[in-house]
Amino acid sequence: MAKRSLKASTSGARLAKQQFTFKGWTQEYLASEVGIKTRQPIWRFFAGQPIERYTFFEICTALDLEWREVASNAPAEYIDRTVDRITNNTELEPTSLKLDDVVQMVRSQRKDKVNHQCGILQLLDIGRPVELDKIYIDVNAIEQIPSQQGIEISDLDSLAPEDIDRFDLDKITARQILGTEAVEKYGNLRVLGKTGSGKSIFLKHLAMQCNAGRFAANQVPMFMTLRDFAESYKYNQQLRLLEFIHQEFLESDISHPETLKKLLHEGRILFLIDGIDEICQDVKLEHRVLNEVRRFCERYHKNTFVTTCRTALQKLTLKGFTDVQITPLNEDQISAGARKWFGEFSKADGTNGLKISSQFMQELKLPENWQFQSLMTTPLFLHLACSIFHRQKKFPIKADFYKQGMDLLVWKWDEARGMDRNQSYPGFALPQKLQLWSEIASFTFEKGQYFFEQRVIEEHIANSVQNLTDTNSEPEELYQAIEAVLRMVKSQHHGLLAERARGIFSFSYSAMQQYCIARKIVAGQHLQPSGQSLQELVTHLTDPRWHEIFLLTASMLHSSDDLVQLMKQEINRLVAESPYLENFLAWAYQKSQNNLETSPDSGERKTLHSCDRLSNKNHMEPNLENWSNNNCMTRLWQLQQAIANRENVDASKQQVLQSFYDANQLLLDCLNSSCEVTSSIREEIEANLLCYSYCRSSYSKLSSNMLPMEV
Repeated sequence: MAKRSLKASTSGARLAKQQFTFKGWTQEYLASEVGIKTRQPIWRFFAGQPIERYTFFEICTALDLEWREVASNAPAEYIDRTVDRITNNTELEPTSLKLDDVVQMVRSQRKDKVNHQCGILQLLDIGRPVELDKIYIDVNAIEQIPSQQGIEISDLDSLAPEDIDRFDLDKITARQILGTEAVEKYGNLRVLGKTGSGKSIFLKHLAMQCNAGRFAANQVPMFMTLRDFAESYKYNQQLRLLEFIHQEFLESDISHPETLKKLLHEGRILFLIDGIDEICQDVKLEHRVLNEVRRFCERYHKNTFVTTCRTALQKLTLKGFTDVQITPLNEDQISAGARKWFGEFSKADGTNGLKISSQFMQELKLPENWQFQSLMTTPLFLHLACSIFHRQKKFPIKADFYKQGMDLLVWKWDEARGMDRNQSYPGFALPQKLQLWSEIASFTFEKGQYFFEQRVIEEHIANSVQNLTDTNSEPEELYQAIEAVLRMVKSQHHGLLAERARGIFSFSYSAMQQYCIARKIVAGQHLQPSGQSLQELVTHLTDPRWHEIFLLTASMLHSSDDLVQLMKQEINRLVAESPYLENFLAWAYQKSQNNLETSPDSGERKTLHSCDRLSNKNHMEPNLENWSNNNCMTRLWQLQQAIANRENVDASKQQVLQSFYDANQLLLDCLNSSCEVTSSIREEIEANLLCYSYCRSSYSKLSSNMLPMEV
């Protein structure tokens, strides 16, 4: 018959105390967890004195411990395979094993934990887990971090919007190395990369490869998120990283303290620490946790440490670590990623994954999708695009895709990982962040500043903070508030901003900058139904840089009636204020009447579109099979042909004609987009597009006072 009491062995009591300390509990709290009214049994338990058997079981359960590993001289009837394994397993005596055997033993015992931590992914908006190897693609890294390079802002201002998105990639192609090669080359690494660039998955890939013996074959992988340690440290500031790691070993039934000690002192652990920037919400906690990490890395420097971080902040540096940055995906990587994605997720519905991935890549390469191409260089956006394409068999409306992408960057990605980045400054939550990005986007875009200095960000932060704080706040209080928000922005700008060179920023994606501007315009329209925000937008009608913003705004408005009417009015104003343009339209109108039955043949179109002034590399030529059924498209083509055939026209007049053509093309693009326009307004605009008599009658009073010009 089993005795009614049990007591902890010396090693068991020590193990229980470590777990008790790790949890940060008091003896009173543990007693309440166990369901006893006094803490005397708790004290006796830790002292190695006998206590009632069932209380012993409950205490061990509360501490997440196997009672057989804690008990001294457990009754024979409770001895099972677990006790037998522990008693006979040489893990209890690692000093009797060769070091390589210890590595293999620990790998074997931690295999399930590593597979659970790193081998299985739960992707956003996917209802089932997926094996990492099924979708993983190799990542590349650069050794010279752009944000640490001294480049003048004047060296960057000449870049076109579509070149900005590929700025980093174009500059670093010759200096890329595989991520795994970077670890082998440098040992201790801080891997930098914006949100969704693949940092965490890269670490998990390293863990899986290491555990399988295909990478760092003489080491044991230890993957951890620093946020998890910080959460435990918050409740028990006596906790040390060594104890935290020991707990990881205990969960894999590796209880002998000499096992971890031997591996650490011989440098046989590959530490993979994810997210050292994810503890920045609490400045004091951040400082203490990072110092603990630094002490641990210094003490056990023989081991290999790879960390990840979104930004290259100096305060997040670790001594002896080399910075590398994950590069944007190139075309081959995007294609490989799409093949793997569709190959894996097409199995459920029985579709041909290879065929769908081929269709995906073909549509991605279309000229009108050039902005999608720039976003696909980020794995997070590639996953989002593949997911939507898999459901819809086509690319989504741009505004819808940008909204989903923005949601991922600023909150959804963090939410999925259990993070809250809205604690940095009271009142500066998600709406205020979105407003800040929109203000910066509009301010810099209107000035033509694709690249801007940090002071521009600071000025907008100051304005935002002043709007949130009491107008009677002391200057020092206001300064401290601005500093708090600035720290937040620099440490967690969510991948929207990129530091292209030291102190020089731009939006990571021109598409997101344009979306922020359109979002601000639409919000302004809701707040000011008088249409002031749309009227301000229409002043940019002839500026090609703003054309994408017009299209985004049109697709985001509940009704685009006001916008397209204002655009038509602005086009008519161009005619009224340019006698040359009015006379040209009269000439073109007469010429079109003389050639009414003429339809454009392929030779004429080829000649016409070879003209640099009239071509747009980001605008697709319409389907000419539909032109004969669309009078406004025919008239637009006739105008384009007339402009191309004009001779002896100076540059200023040519620019007037080009601007007029582009404005009409943009209006037609808006009408043909997904925007909501009342049918009567649509029909009126289409019927009178480029109609000389309509323009003339609408503005006869204005144009009658203007002198005619030679055409």
